[in-house]
Amino acid sequence: MYNYNEVSADSVEFITVAKIDEVDDGDRLFVEIDDYELVVFNIAGEYFAIGDVCSHDDGPLGEGEIEDYDVICPRHGARFDVRSGLVTALPAVTDIPAYPVRVSGNDIEIGIPLDEE
Repeated sequence: MYNYNEVSADSVEFITVAKIDEVDDGDRLFVEIDDYELVVFNIAGEYFAIGDVCSHDDGPLGEGEIEDYDVICPRHGARFDVRSGLVTALPAVTDIPAYPVRVSGNDIEIGIPLDEE
């Protein structure tokens, strides 16, 4: 599990996923990088990336409604903070992965954990 507040820049590889003009305020972008299925949110000009899976039943999460910084699972209503992946409402009890996001020039980049060999 990756919490963007705890992941250091030297433990991830930043991958460009879009240009900033491709993800307008309030929009989301679904991305697949290697084995990672992610959703990137633009909330008031800030970008956040989480795993696109609800920890309650492994269903897709990214299509859920956004309320403040929470994404609400469209299947059973579990809520997760897109900034950290932390559960904020039942029925989920396990946090989901959150990934560091940075803007470099006009590129939106997501930090994907480096493979440990």
